[in-house]
Amino acid sequence: MPRKSSPKGIATVAKPASRQESAPRPPVQPGLEDCCRSGCTPCVFDLYDDAMDRYRIEMAAWQSRHPGPPASK
Repeated sequence: MPRKSSPKGIATVAKPASRQESAPRPPVQPGLEDCCRSGCTPCVFDLYDDAMDRYRIEMAAWQSRHPGPPASK
């Protein structure tokens, strides 16, 4: 199996795309009660925003590997 380098230079094994590969799942949004409101850095909402950014990238990559007709409304 081919190897690829990760951003930190650590070799990883590339996983072959499979037809059974499921779509990435979005992160769970924190509730208002999950924030302590003390000005933490990072806040749970900052972490959620970062996770959503990663999810959007992963979803775009998944969609490029699984082209198909757009979902109807």
